[in-house]
Amino acid sequence: MSDMTLCEQLAALAVDTPLSALPPLAIERAQMVLASTLASAAAGYGIDSTRIVRGLEIADGGRPAAAVWFGDQRLPLRAAARVNAIASDAAASDDSDLRSIAHIGTVISAVSLAVAEASRSTGAQVLGAMVLGYEIAGRIDESLTPERMRRGFHGSVSTVFGGVVAGGRLLGLDQARMAQAIALAATSIGGMAMAADTSCAREYHAGLAASTAVNAVLAAQAGFQAELAVLESPRGFLQALGAQDTNAITAGWGESWDIVTDMAIKLMPGAHPFHATAEAAADAAALARADGGLRLEDIAQVEISAAVQWTHFQGDPHPRNLVDAAHSIVYFVAAAIADGAFGWQHMDVRKMADPAIAALQDKVVMDPAPPPLPDRFPHRHGGAVTITLADGRRFRSECKAPRGSGPRGVSWSDVEDKFHRLMPESGLDAAAIAECLEGVRQLPSAQRIDRLVESTRVAGVVPA
Repeated sequence: MSDMTLCEQLAALAVDTPLSALPPLAIERAQMVLASTLASAAAGYGIDSTRIVRGLEIADGGRPAAAVWFGDQRLPLRAAARVNAIASDAAASDDSDLRSIAHIGTVISAVSLAVAEASRSTGAQVLGAMVLGYEIAGRIDESLTPERMRRGFHGSVSTVFGGVVAGGRLLGLDQARMAQAIALAATSIGGMAMAADTSCAREYHAGLAASTAVNAVLAAQAGFQAELAVLESPRGFLQALGAQDTNAITAGWGESWDIVTDMAIKLMPGAHPFHATAEAAADAAALARADGGLRLEDIAQVEISAAVQWTHFQGDPHPRNLVDAAHSIVYFVAAAIADGAFGWQHMDVRKMADPAIAALQDKVVMDPAPPPLPDRFPHRHGGAVTITLADGRRFRSECKAPRGSGPRGVSWSDVEDKFHRLMPESGLDAAAIAECLEGVRQLPSAQRIDRLVESTRVAGVVPA
């Protein structure tokens, strides 16, 4: 494929890889990511940013082609994918990627379900498209990490490729049109990381990636042609975002699958680079409690030593809203020590005002010389927490990768716990929630996705 552009090479891989080449574990991880995305969307359904965009898209109308999750409205493919992706991202509870914290699963889930309705795809086709979309988005973003962050770009610049590949695969694009869709995505997407870290622009980016992906696929399907060398050319996508090791984007195809090795289901909310450190904090506190008990007032100092320190991605130590809490490593650690674990309840503003947590936050310090990174992926390596008591005793614990991540494995019990914890926020009753989860579990053998899609609908509800 040396005489082909990178868009053409990726298109060939996306189109020619048969479902039979995808291992059962990769298909299962796609099911898990879909369940997690739906649960996260339920938690984000009522958040203001979600309501605003949903209201705008419903008012704009158009051909009712795909379902709005947890409502009774249907919208054009682009609009439905946008609305559902924003809902998933808004609660900071959607999946992440260990290399770069890009939320690929949200985009491939939202695009795949919307497009599958129009294409009348089988469940196996949906899951296969998600695996392939995740793979290509992950490979592109790996080449961009960490330089795209240093240049100020959010992960939406790569998650869009996951949506394009998944959507294009489900619509049956041939190699030529898939290559054009990839090229169109590369020249259409943006997103400033600083805005995602400090505001609701984070979920806006997810919606932008999903809708842009659908637009690119539909334009390519209709015959629109772009610059096929846009990825690798001078002043092209990869050079502009500081990519490195670009040969690896297509190397070793099929030897492993990113959705297995690097995808991580969030089993607590907030920025994924903090999850391992929060686990370490809870474990250090458990050690102290086992050694004669732990009174929070006896803690003299809490030291964090985390790989994420190399990115200066630490947030406000005293958050007062969901966005700030999701990006505050100090809050994660203090809350995990105070309450024994960091969980969904810690995104509540009442928890953010807990005086016990607030007192601990003022005792948290950062390691002035954290260990050097073993590679160029600063979000991949977890962290350690040391609790020092007033009497001089010290308790330290380290966690390299959080529960629900590729290195530690993902269990259905954890995914289902998350599903049942968050889905009631959608307005679905218990029977509908059970039906929705069963729809996800049965997807590999489903001839159509109607059962799953209909289980996300709340009859008689007009979302706004």
